[in-house]
Amino acid sequence: MTGWTSDELARIGTAQELQIASLRRDGTMRNPRTIWVVRVGDDLYVRSMYGRAGGWFPGTQVRHEGHIRAGGVDKEVTFADADPDLNHQIDAAYRDKYRRYGPSIIGGVVNPGAQAATIKLMPRSTTS
Repeated sequence: MTGWTSDELARIGTAQELQIASLRRDGTMRNPRTIWVVRVGDDLYVRSMYGRAGGWFPGTQVRHEGHIRAGGVDKEVTFADADPDLNHQIDAAYRDKYRRYGPSIIGGVVNPGAQAATIKLMPRSTTS
């Protein structure tokens, strides 16, 4: 599996919002949802403010595959659970990038429930 290009990381990492859609069991795509995305090093992360049981998150756990669109980049991706040891870095990235929304809004993605629903986005090749 190849990683993100520098251009993709820059464009997605600076985008204010990301469209995420997961694949159903039958391989059809769910409707996209708009969420926040952050970059930590050479990796991209998203979180569900509703935890593992709510919102768009459960769909990502069916096949662990889907599609994202942000910053002019359209990409097939694999969804992987993020390393919990990175939670403080990911929290800091959310606070820094979205600080204009204030602590009450950012608190929705920097709490234990959201931390438990952190996904690392990894580019996925669609060729066999």
